[in-house]
Amino acid sequence: MKITKISKNFGFDVLIDQISKIKDTDEAIELLYSVYKPSFEVEEAVNFCLSMHKGQFRKSGEPYAIHPILVACIVAYLSEDESMVISSLLHDVVEDTSCTQDEVDLMFGKEVGTLVQGLTKIVEIRGDNLASSKSNEKITKSAMTFRNMLLVSIKDVRVLVVKLCDRLHNMLTLNALREDKQKRIAEETLVVYAPIAHRLGISSVKNYLEDLSFKYLMPNEYERINAYINSNNQQMQLNLNNFIFILKDLFLKNGFSENDFKIDKRIKHAYSVYLKMQRKGVSIEEVLDLLGVRILVPNENDCYKVLGLLHVNFNPLISRFKDYIALPKQNGYQTIHTTLFDSKTIVEAQIRTFDMHKTAELGVAAHWKYKDGGRSSSPTLSWLSDISLEKDKQLSKDYDEIDLYEYAKDSLYVEDIAVYSPKGKIFTLPRGSTVLDFAYEVHSEIGLKAKAAYVNKTKVPLLTVLKNGDIVKIITDNVERGRCSWVDSVKTAKAKAMIKNHCKQKLSKIDFLVSLNMLKTILGIDIEQVKQIVEKENLSKTIKKIATDNNHLIDMTNYLKKYGKKSYFVNKYEIKKQKFENIVVYSNHKFANIEFDYCCNPKRGDSIIGFRSAHNVIIHHKMCDTANKYIEEGQDMVFVKWSKDVLKVFKMIFSLENKKGALAEFLSDLARMQININSINIDKNQESLVDYFEIKMEVPENISTDIIRQKLQEKYKVYDLVSLDDAYSNQK
Repeated sequence: MKITKISKNFGFDVLIDQISKIKDTDEAIELLYSVYKPSFEVEEAVNFCLSMHKGQFRKSGEPYAIHPILVACIVAYLSEDESMVISSLLHDVVEDTSCTQDEVDLMFGKEVGTLVQGLTKIVEIRGDNLASSKSNEKITKSAMTFRNMLLVSIKDVRVLVVKLCDRLHNMLTLNALREDKQKRIAEETLVVYAPIAHRLGISSVKNYLEDLSFKYLMPNEYERINAYINSNNQQMQLNLNNFIFILKDLFLKNGFSENDFKIDKRIKHAYSVYLKMQRKGVSIEEVLDLLGVRILVPNENDCYKVLGLLHVNFNPLISRFKDYIALPKQNGYQTIHTTLFDSKTIVEAQIRTFDMHKTAELGVAAHWKYKDGGRSSSPTLSWLSDISLEKDKQLSKDYDEIDLYEYAKDSLYVEDIAVYSPKGKIFTLPRGSTVLDFAYEVHSEIGLKAKAAYVNKTKVPLLTVLKNGDIVKIITDNVERGRCSWVDSVKTAKAKAMIKNHCKQKLSKIDFLVSLNMLKTILGIDIEQVKQIVEKENLSKTIKKIATDNNHLIDMTNYLKKYGKKSYFVNKYEIKKQKFENIVVYSNHKFANIEFDYCCNPKRGDSIIGFRSAHNVIIHHKMCDTANKYIEEGQDMVFVKWSKDVLKVFKMIFSLENKKGALAEFLSDLARMQININSINIDKNQESLVDYFEIKMEVPENISTDIIRQKLQEKYKVYDLVSLDDAYSNQK
């Protein structure tokens, strides 16, 4: 195969096309040396790579060494950093060959050795150890991989860049694997790697990762979009060429010379088209920015001059105008976007400087500072320490791998808006963020103590969704007001994490006080005596388990009954189970009735607590403000929990894809979760012709609604899931 000598002027597409055709090591080396002028050290690394991987083959049957050499080609295109190029050549030698880390350090130096060590620490999910796409094991493995990746990358982000290039080449050769492995790797790539590439600003890599994942995960949708673009390609190219001809003539007549600007054409990539169709609910013919041109000029002033010429000579769709030069994205992206009505078509024009274009395509690798060891305090990279929770050590300890994985995924998926503090400081937030998200972004204490807010000088609720350009003012006091129910309303991962952590601490405090109050009630002594007993017996760390475990309550009562009031009744401190219709009570007191307090409206499945009131037990939600005042006051309490005899009843509204067998598959999934269907109704929306289903179902006590929703939303659109089992339904 003839190797085209690659330069940055050729474009990333040309490089990827060359890589996809290479089948032997000589061609791979020739391509690498055309992208990157080899030094003695690079040639040594190539030879070492060939030697160490000799006799190893990929699933496709090709010599294994082709893979690291072609990964090095991609790395070399993105960055001229020699250590990165060498480490990409050696990224598998420690993991897959007899080579040791000490050998790498000795032969290629400490900097390369550290990068290779970082790449080796990221335990790759591939080969025979790969979990099934439908396996419960998959999220744990992905989460552990992801955490390792983040922690290593904080020390040197170059590790992450090489890892992205490694994943891109793996995606280019994914057809050699079994279908289940293809889908598993594609899932992880789309969920984790593509968003990381976006966050690092490497759009050239991000677009390929998305399209390749899309091809394997949704082959039918991919083929439909691809077929449309291919069948209309000739006409679309003619329209773009005609538009570019008009633009060139316009620029030349208005003070630009031919060397002052460059105009590239583009057709929106497949996955981006798919997302736009889903978000807007439109067909591919209705995607307004399917066709685009990119106008490159020397400086910012020229960008705005071009913008003026376009808006004077074409009708702009003003609702789609975005100025990311004045307000850059968090990943450093700067470009003016405007959508124009041409006589023959609609075209999106992107206007940027040549330098901005380099940053947009290559991201963090565009202006690499070789002396900083891969570390950076720029906004482009600060998100690494944010989503790894490095800035909050306690929060990091409280998060396991899966928590961090979910937290980070939320941070990676961003379509940014910019909002302002009253003093004009810009904060970049994901679209859909609330006032409370902004408060947490400013500072965690401001989020916790926010009591009121003003947007554009108008008072609004804390959960008001923000728009681009809003000016936000937060009013705080000294009271922590965070509500656990807010966790589902906020958008940013930081706000979710802080609310969850606050609630976890609050719940721990409540359980401790509830446990003390239960012991006080059982033993018949005052609360101060109980505290002294707990301290004397060194039970401070374990006593709170009483609030949630009836067996622990019984054990602790037997152990501590020696401290109770002396009595002639031998079994005065015996804890007995008392069963009512919805509730089970554990106490040494006899009760006649259960009552639910209407202040907090607990539903079946909610966390509940019980207060003793003569011969009755009054039930509250555990997070009820009124109940928490009673707890602080030390009122008598008893252990309560929901009876398992009664199934939880829920109503769910959802829609299904209009295909044969969709409803049967849905019902089968419910059956596998041991969910019983009571009734099912169908409602057709006449405007959208979408079928909406409403079912009433009974759910076992041991299955939470969060698990049901999570499992179903992986495959179906669930709009609402609410409990119908009101705790008051049986009261007169």
